[in-house]
Amino acid sequence: MLREQQRGGVETPRSPTSRSHPTPDLRSDPPPPGEGVRGVLQTNDLVLVGEFGRAHGLKGEVRLKSHTGDPRAIADYKPLIASNGKTYSLKNVRPAPGGAPDLLIAVVDGVTTREASEALNRVELYVAREKLPSPDEEDEFLLADLIGLSVQNEAGETIGTVVDVPNYGGGDLLEIAPLQKGPTAFLPFTKAFVPIVDIAGKRIVAAPPGDLFEQAKPAPDSEDEA
Repeated sequence: MLREQQRGGVETPRSPTSRSHPTPDLRSDPPPPGEGVRGVLQTNDLVLVGEFGRAHGLKGEVRLKSHTGDPRAIADYKPLIASNGKTYSLKNVRPAPGGAPDLLIAVVDGVTTREASEALNRVELYVAREKLPSPDEEDEFLLADLIGLSVQNEAGETIGTVVDVPNYGGGDLLEIAPLQKGPTAFLPFTKAFVPIVDIAGKRIVAAPPGDLFEQAKPAPDSEDEA
């Protein structure tokens, strides 16, 4: 099943997302192949599950950012549909140096040289949406369906757009790009902060703090303060 977040219940890997618990466990045991996706919905038919990064070493290994609930479960999808029109299978993956759980080093079937792995940089990887299960409960949402939703405040004013649903160990967050250009900000995906999720209407209603985007602004340089 897809990794989903619950806004009131415990989230399991590959399961729908809900807003029940403010700090659901998002990194539990790996699911069987074909389950556990957290991704961006690119079209009605494809869901983004990862993206290749820079080449690693000289033997064709490549960095990979995984969007699956258990990051290494991305290797269970065979083949992966790529944004360059090709398909790829991952022979194996391992954690990349640095400790970020969603960053991997991947061995790609048929890629054996550094030049070949360099050509994969920024190539996005998808799976067919039909292979992913639908949420089982009313207050569960596929994380893929949250990306791109308009964000409105409780007065009905549009304040931004959901661009990602990251998790850094304390629960899922909505990363929101402001309506006006500027740094993104993060909002916990809980009922307290996100009382309404309207997938059909392509919007969410949020109750953000008044300084949501102010917090995202970089601190002024000391010279500017002088």
